[in-house]
Amino acid sequence: MNDKNDVLKSNVNMLGRLLGNTIRNAHGDELLAKVEEIRKLSKSASAGNADDHDNLIEVLQSLPNDQLLPVAHAFSQFLNLTNIAEQYHTVSRHCGELVRSPDALDSLFQRLKSSDISRAEIEKAITDLKIELVLTAHPTEIARRTTIHKLIQINQCLSKLELGDLSLSERKKSELRLEQLIAQAWHSDVIRQKRPTPLDEAKWGYAVIENSLWQAVPEFLRQFDQKLNKHFGQCLPIDVSPIQISSWMGGDRDGNPFVTSTVTRQVLLLSRWKAADLYLIDIQELINELSMTRCNDFVRTLVGDAHEPYRALLKSLRKTLINTINYFDAQMKGQRVDEKDILTNVDQLWTKLHACYQSLNECGMSIIADGLLLDTIHRVQCFGINLIKLDIRQESSRHTEVLSEITHCLGMGDYGQWSEQDKQTFLIRELSSKRPLLPRDWVPSHAVQEVLDTCRIIAQQPREAFGAYVISMTRSASDVLVVHLLLKEIGCPFRMDVCPLFETVKDLNNARSVISQLLITDCYRGFIQNFQMVMIGYSDSAKDAGVMAAGWAQYKAMEALVSVCESAGVDLVLFHGRGGSIGRGGAPAHAALLSQPPKSLKSGLRVTEQGEMIRFKLGLPDVATNSLNLYASAILEANLLPPPDPKQEWRDLMEILSDVSCEAYRDVVRGHKDFVSYFRSATPELELDKLPLGSRPSKRNPDGGVESLRAIPWIFAWSQNRLLLPAWLGAGQAIQYSIDHGYLKHLEDMCREWPFFSTRLGMLEMVYTKTSVSVSKYYDKKLVDQKLWPLGEQLRSRLVQDIKTVLMVENSAHLMEQNPWGAEAISLRNIYVEPLNMLQAELLYRTRSVKGVHKQLDDALMVTIAGIAAGMRNTG
Repeated sequence: MNDKNDVLKSNVNMLGRLLGNTIRNAHGDELLAKVEEIRKLSKSASAGNADDHDNLIEVLQSLPNDQLLPVAHAFSQFLNLTNIAEQYHTVSRHCGELVRSPDALDSLFQRLKSSDISRAEIEKAITDLKIELVLTAHPTEIARRTTIHKLIQINQCLSKLELGDLSLSERKKSELRLEQLIAQAWHSDVIRQKRPTPLDEAKWGYAVIENSLWQAVPEFLRQFDQKLNKHFGQCLPIDVSPIQISSWMGGDRDGNPFVTSTVTRQVLLLSRWKAADLYLIDIQELINELSMTRCNDFVRTLVGDAHEPYRALLKSLRKTLINTINYFDAQMKGQRVDEKDILTNVDQLWTKLHACYQSLNECGMSIIADGLLLDTIHRVQCFGINLIKLDIRQESSRHTEVLSEITHCLGMGDYGQWSEQDKQTFLIRELSSKRPLLPRDWVPSHAVQEVLDTCRIIAQQPREAFGAYVISMTRSASDVLVVHLLLKEIGCPFRMDVCPLFETVKDLNNARSVISQLLITDCYRGFIQNFQMVMIGYSDSAKDAGVMAAGWAQYKAMEALVSVCESAGVDLVLFHGRGGSIGRGGAPAHAALLSQPPKSLKSGLRVTEQGEMIRFKLGLPDVATNSLNLYASAILEANLLPPPDPKQEWRDLMEILSDVSCEAYRDVVRGHKDFVSYFRSATPELELDKLPLGSRPSKRNPDGGVESLRAIPWIFAWSQNRLLLPAWLGAGQAIQYSIDHGYLKHLEDMCREWPFFSTRLGMLEMVYTKTSVSVSKYYDKKLVDQKLWPLGEQLRSRLVQDIKTVLMVENSAHLMEQNPWGAEAISLRNIYVEPLNMLQAELLYRTRSVKGVHKQLDDALMVTIAGIAAGMRNTG
């Protein structure tokens, strides 16, 4: 423990020292001394010194307006640097064995070898392995793209400095580069000055591919192949494609008026352009490398008497890629250009690259074939010609509006007012009909036209360009059938995976009924070709009922869907809409997957990677490779060594825990007369709108209250004042209720033997560790009307009691006892987060007291929001 912490602290101290140099150069010794004074007071206060806690508050309250921004900036930047040091530490060559558990795949393969599972079962599970990561643009990523780019370069410098044989001059050169990057970040805007457009968000997603996943995917497959060979003496097939990347950026129009059919078309064009651009770089490198002259007969037939056959073959591919780039460049500019010799399908890449690979192997040059060429082939299998598959997401009521306008025009009344049975009868009849449904002389409203235009965009593209069509707020079977009908009427020539999203607890409980109704419909079975995707909503269900009730509803919905689809002979893929935070389903990937019901990963994993978690889990090639390793091992383990089915007494107790926790949660969030006023006073919820995080508005209804607030800012706001209320409220109370009613032994058994329950307790522990009773109390004192203070005291008292309850069930002396590394990391960051919390409370007090706009205060406030988000990490 000490060795690994010493290495991490050494890097953190070095980065802090270089940041100090930057602050001194930019603002002088006086400001640096003030920052250092605040840091020392915070460290002492964190160690329990009450006097220094009071002194810290006094120093921060006395800061003049012109020092607020640089002080906030200093602590925010330090947290960014600490995060990058921690992130690097998990993949560091010298520290890796100290920090990490044994390699997840190696460990699993070793266990499988000694198990009684047949080799055929293992081979099938590996062949069937599917991991689809869906990048989303949910507005929790605070850092700008320019900041992220600098942080990646800082990581590269840390990697160089780790080399033991660096000369003194080389070390000084790397440290100088580090200081330059830190200075660049300091003198750049930390916060975006305007909201990103959906196209900007898509470009951010492509940057993640280019800077990280483009390297990580082939590296993961190379490592996977080596481990498979080591343990089982077999290799991955060359055409293996276990990793797929999809995106919601530019396709998610649920509540986002800025995502239009025009934007979706632009994103699709840009995606094709970027894919060709990245492949061109690879092909040019291969042309430089593959100067060999011997080839097999097949390649010879393709290139004739060319002296350097591989170069000749690849040069023709290079020409096609250049034409493709020029074509899509013109398309994006609205220019007309001939579609001549461009990349239109993945076989154009695969055929020539595979021919080169086969030939090199047959001619005794396997070591060359298995280099960059194999990496490029793996990229082709993962990214295709579209780079990212685009999901389309739309809210169910928008489709109902389309049908209502159509039925009005046809003189059939209002479809939206029909019974569910009448809707299904109509939709099934029209799905089977050969005649068109859309009236010839019909002029749709603007909103309806936009839905139809989106369907047309889908119909005009190849199937490979898309992932799924996700229907948010799915309530009934007709919500799914109507999308199939609209795509049919528009003339979509392929089967689109139409994916219902069940979000609230009520809808999750109803998911089995909806899917059952669909699967007994013959024409629907024909449409889906025995493949069904269903999305499980974590965010809205937790916002609706609290984390304990939502978690159990999600588990039961998954079990029910697995059972229904298995009985019907339909392959089911569950699509998990997890966020980064605990309150939105976030958890360490490996533990989260192993806590799901048996058979729920049988057809693979599809999961959202959201906001800042994309950067933390996928932002660096080595980190992304490790994340893919964890996903792969968890899926294989869940399918080959599944968790136990819960005992009936555990299920019965979970029903009690669910009911009690939901009631306790709703009693506060919905039932307490002062809750909304308290929430808006004690958190920066109202101020979050000033922060240009993402393209989507923070509310579904601009005039609505808390109920209309999206789950993301709901969680985000509570993480800022360190109460993190939605991530724990109700859960501990329900556990205490169960203890009081004689269920302690059951709870202890569930904790030891049932991954679903133990993972939830582990998630609660992490949340509790990040909370701060003193910080929350300070926000109340500074910002909340005195008549609302009793509610704050009640919630904090509940928090303290809940921590004791969970520790008792786990038989632990303190939080995160089983994860000391994680606890240490949180503790290290808290020293820098707490001054930002107190500074934020002061800034909220000042901005709320000043009428009109005060840019200096607003800018400093935005920086504190960014800094606290960096310190809390999984914020939304």
